[in-house]
Amino acid sequence: MNLPALLFPLALLFAAFDPLAAQVRITGPMPGHADMLESTIWLQCDRAASVLLEYWAMEMPDSILRTQELRAAAEEAFVLKFRMAPVVPGNTYGYRVVANGQPLDLGPLQFRTQPLWRFRTDPPDMVIAMGSCTYVNEPAYDRPGKPYGDGYRIFDRIADQKPDLMLWLGDNIYLREPDWGSWSGILHRYTHTRSLPEMQRLLRSTHHYAIWDDHDFGHNDAVGTFANAHLTRRAFDLFWANPTSGVPGADGITTMFNWSDVDFFLLDDRTFRTLPNLRTSEPALLGQAQLDWLIQSLVASSATFKVVAMGSQFLNTARVFENYAQHALERQQLIDRIDQEGITGVIFVTGDRHFTELSELKLPDGRSIYDLTTSPLTSGTHQPSETNALAMPDTRVVERNFAVLRVSGPRHARKLVIEIRDSEGGLKWTREITTPQKR
Repeated sequence: MNLPALLFPLALLFAAFDPLAAQVRITGPMPGHADMLESTIWLQCDRAASVLLEYWAMEMPDSILRTQELRAAAEEAFVLKFRMAPVVPGNTYGYRVVANGQPLDLGPLQFRTQPLWRFRTDPPDMVIAMGSCTYVNEPAYDRPGKPYGDGYRIFDRIADQKPDLMLWLGDNIYLREPDWGSWSGILHRYTHTRSLPEMQRLLRSTHHYAIWDDHDFGHNDAVGTFANAHLTRRAFDLFWANPTSGVPGADGITTMFNWSDVDFFLLDDRTFRTLPNLRTSEPALLGQAQLDWLIQSLVASSATFKVVAMGSQFLNTARVFENYAQHALERQQLIDRIDQEGITGVIFVTGDRHFTELSELKLPDGRSIYDLTTSPLTSGTHQPSETNALAMPDTRVVERNFAVLRVSGPRHARKLVIEIRDSEGGLKWTREITTPQKR
């Protein structure tokens, strides 16, 4: 046997122990926040790697641009985020992942930038998908008995709707007892959920935004006293690609962004939350600083529709579980200020409850505030027994489901159509909200 033939098995052996020699496996990639002159791509490697993205305008496939090369490290679960710039408004780009100098075959990948339409055209039509409560089974750490998660095909059914963006409404992971006490445990739970094979098509096919609720903040019903909140905040920012995290006076995950003529306000219903039954202080859910920021931001918004996302139900009048009604004074302050400021087009989108319903509060001058609760995606369902005085008839769904919001129409006659679809994509109900009237 000659020397090269003898060395070849040794080369294979050394390659098995060299993380740079084997092909890197990727979770995602997942487009995050997109603006006009920049977009963000998130991905996770399965090992240490040097990674860059090559991208091109779809009409110019030979004009390839490259991002900065980044190094995936174990301390951050091999997660990387890429700033896609330069780009131009209103364009679609193809891209590919290059790891350790080798292009990876992940199928066709695209991201987009938002168009520059103001003062030029009617607002672009848009499709928004949303849902909450994603439980992915892991028998080693789940409670004994019947698995709590199921129906993972729902993620493909969401992708079938071809949404412009997906809004995850909290409980996007379920931290278990082994998880929430350590950085390693929290990263394990995020990695386990995000790597679900049935989720990959949806992750790659649209832009994603998120809020959190108790199960991605900490333990069940966790409030702002949760000792490892600094770790779960760090992990949330690591695994999502929202535009920012935190606002002046409220250093949580709160942020906002615009898409077409819709402004989205992503609230933090955990960091500033207190227990509702304290005898020595007034209970809070958002906290005064975040509530003040929200009202001022809503007043300043010129958007036709103002979508406010938070984990807990806002309008449900029943003081049960973690509904905002448990923090009655703060909830009423928020309602009164929306009323008194003359804010129009406000639609809260919430999760948490493991069933779906639409609530409407009619204000004295004829304006309405809506609360669309959509839950669950893959966790167990719950049959509520309480009475919600503001629930709209025939909108309760007690099975796994997701919501689709379709915004369309000319500038002065916009409409928002809500669809609730089951885990097979079947339509359960639809409601239409028309352009709100100015006060």
